[in-house]
Amino acid sequence: MKFIFLTSDKFPPFRVDLKILFGKEMVQRGHTIHWLLQSEKACSTSFNTIWCGSQAWVGATDLGSSVLNKIRKHVLDILNDLKMFQLVRKNRYDFIQVKDKFISALLGIIISRLYKCEFVYWLSYPFAEASIYKANTGKTRYPFYYKIRGYILKHLLYRVIMPLADKIFVQSNQMKKDVMAMGIPEQKLTPVPMGVSLNMVPYNSKATSFEKRKDEKVVLYLGTMIRLRRIDFLIRVFDYVLKYESKARLYMIGGSHDQADLAFLKKEVEKLGIERSVVFTDFVPMDKAWEYVKKADVCVSPFYPTPILNSTSPTKLGEYMAMGKPVVANDHPEQKLVISESGGGICVPYQEKEFANAIIYLLQNPTLAKTMGEKGRTYVEKKREYSKICDLVENQYDKLIG
Repeated sequence: MKFIFLTSDKFPPFRVDLKILFGKEMVQRGHTIHWLLQSEKACSTSFNTIWCGSQAWVGATDLGSSVLNKIRKHVLDILNDLKMFQLVRKNRYDFIQVKDKFISALLGIIISRLYKCEFVYWLSYPFAEASIYKANTGKTRYPFYYKIRGYILKHLLYRVIMPLADKIFVQSNQMKKDVMAMGIPEQKLTPVPMGVSLNMVPYNSKATSFEKRKDEKVVLYLGTMIRLRRIDFLIRVFDYVLKYESKARLYMIGGSHDQADLAFLKKEVEKLGIERSVVFTDFVPMDKAWEYVKKADVCVSPFYPTPILNSTSPTKLGEYMAMGKPVVANDHPEQKLVISESGGGICVPYQEKEFANAIIYLLQNPTLAKTMGEKGRTYVEKKREYSKICDLVENQYDKLIG
């Protein structure tokens, strides 16, 4: 197959679904991808390059912080996407695929009709609903702007883009249900969850520079510490765990670009008087993060429940399971599905005491925890490894283009 791919991700893309699913798996299977992306770093002129064996047309950008700079950045992005016309005239594509863009999706639909190829839309996050949610909950300085933008994007997405798309990929089963509730036919929709590249996971590696203290039981969180994630929930959970497992230690692997977020979490630790039992590493390279995960007795995935985040597909859950670790997660739709299908951990409501009791139970039952970790690893190998996910996506492309 040969297709052109426009995405809101910047160049070079860092998300594993783009790097592995498309940059590696699709290319290794002989498919040709032409990318249109905007530069992440300061760039005053567009350029053509090779990324993961595929041609990429990278657009200029404006990294200024003023309103005019931001408008210029969007205009430059659209101008780069307009290269679609030239590329489609020169190349015979099987389809045009647009991910998480709106204006460019409209352009893609027009071009696909003019040049008689299919149009595929990929939605990874409910951007329209998130904009409205921020306006309604006061989580933005410009609520009126966010509300207007949200309703405009919502109308474009569900009344124009998706009805005219030939195929639609969404992030999860929950997102599929949400999109269907907006009147989009089920047969157009295929959920593609986040996966794991097992080649990048040091599952069998023994080498590590991280040593546990004697009799220490490690509870581990790997991920962002931004305040919007409400990770202070986990600090209070762990305070309860310590009442029953005094030698437990919580490792918080990750950080936030806003140091105030980390300061807030550390203050919560100090308030509870558990400084000796909680370790903050801040950002660490992924190979170092894996070393911590290897030593974990239990990994945790608290996911603050909101209508916006319910349709997402968490990455860390699959990473924990790929390392053979038992997981305690709350009943976010995707997490609940994975835990129930795999048997790789315990899923509980988003309540501090219930979350803590699940951690305590696994710490006190290491044989059961080990069995759960093995089940999780097997599940990832069968269903969430990117070669398996690529099979799913490739099959849908085959059906689309016949």
